[in-house]
Amino acid sequence: MNKKRIYPQWFLIIPLTLYIVFFLLPSVLGLLYSFTDWNARSLDKINFVGIQNYKDIFTSNKDYASGIFNTLKFTVISNVIKLIPALFIAIMLQEGLRGKNVYRTILYLPSILPFLIIGLTFKSIFNYNTGLLNTALDFFHLGFMKQKWLSDLDVVWKSIFGVDAWRGIGYVMTIFLAGLNTIPRSYYEAAEIDGANFWQRLRHITLPMLSGSIMINLVFGLTYGLKVFDIIYVLTNGGPGHATEVITTYAYQLYSTGQYGMSTALNSILLIITAVIGVVVVKVMSKKEVQQ
Repeated sequence: MNKKRIYPQWFLIIPLTLYIVFFLLPSVLGLLYSFTDWNARSLDKINFVGIQNYKDIFTSNKDYASGIFNTLKFTVISNVIKLIPALFIAIMLQEGLRGKNVYRTILYLPSILPFLIIGLTFKSIFNYNTGLLNTALDFFHLGFMKQKWLSDLDVVWKSIFGVDAWRGIGYVMTIFLAGLNTIPRSYYEAAEIDGANFWQRLRHITLPMLSGSIMINLVFGLTYGLKVFDIIYVLTNGGPGHATEVITTYAYQLYSTGQYGMSTALNSILLIITAVIGVVVVKVMSKKEVQQ
């Protein structure tokens, strides 16, 4: 009996070992190195500096704090502009729209494209002089709407969020569709008989029954938003100036210049923020799911 109970646990050895070696151990080492002056000029002599790196992050004239703020801003707005439209698109496709499988495929396709390809494509589209967007505006005599999409402080974040939404809505929609398929149709039929309108059905049936899908999308979205790098790096490289710098782009720059201690300190801050937000979201959503 004991052997039968222990036997399945042997399957945990390999994945647990991989997790410890390739994630847990590097994370702990990175946290330790963040308290040192580790850099490319003195690889053989690493000194403990306490929390100096963290002080520099929040007091340096490099304005790393704005990178933390931009990361949080991107995370919040990115989730809002994807979750809400994706939910309504999923509901619309679930209601028997003609050609819905074609629409599902079209909407999902962008999410499987590599970030690099998407970034380079839209960087070309957003080019002020030769980009497809401004060229199309000129063609339709809408030249007054032309913008410097990636170099104007007033519109650069809008451009980034637009590209991010174009890529991510289909993925979020797919998770919502999977959740909608688990809701019995009898609930909606009973609600319609009682005279419930669309918004009442959404509030009292759809949203409560989709709490699991919402939690999955939130956790994935928060993790993605906090770790965002590719789309920022390819589209703007943190510009104009440092207006679109995020934690990961600053960490990349520091590592590229050999400031390994500062880079790991920034990454450690990101790890802590991600862990705290993730735990809070899971706990809140789990309580709501239990109550429902």
